[in-house]
Amino acid sequence: MKIFNFFFVFVFIIFAALQYNDPDPYVWMPIYLYAALLCWLSTKKKFDPRAYWVGFVVFGAYALYKMFDENGLIDWIRKHHAENIAGTMKAETPWVEETREFFGLIIVISVLLINYLYLKRYKKDAKKNLVSNFYRNIKK
Repeated sequence: MKIFNFFFVFVFIIFAALQYNDPDPYVWMPIYLYAALLCWLSTKKKFDPRAYWVGFVVFGAYALYKMFDENGLIDWIRKHHAENIAGTMKAETPWVEETREFFGLIIVISVLLINYLYLKRYKKDAKKNLVSNFYRNIKK
C-alpha cells in the first residue's frame, strides 16, 4: 500500500500542477492536493474517517453534477457517441472538458475509497492485536 500511495501522491501533485492553465484551477488544484494529502497520511498510517467522508461527499456530489451537466458525461455518451476524449491535451469542446473532469473525480474517489477500506481494516486489526496482547500479558 505504501507504493500505491506514494505513486498517487506523486500523480495527484502532478495533476494539481497541470491545472495552472485550466479555466478553473481554484477548483481542481485543491481537489488533487487534498487527495495527495490523504494518500501521504495513509503512508504514515494516519487515518481520520471524517476526512475521507468529506472527500466522498464533496467529490461525489461534484461527480454527479459533472455527470448530469449540460455538457457532462451523459451528454458526451448520448449526443457525441462517446467520442475520443484523449485525442489531444487541449479540450476543444466543452463535453470533452466536463467528461475528463468527471473521470478525474472518479479516479480520486476510487483511490480514497481503497485507502479508506484498507486503513479501516488496518486500524481494526491493530486494535484487535492490541487487545489480544493485553490479555496475553495479563495471563502471564
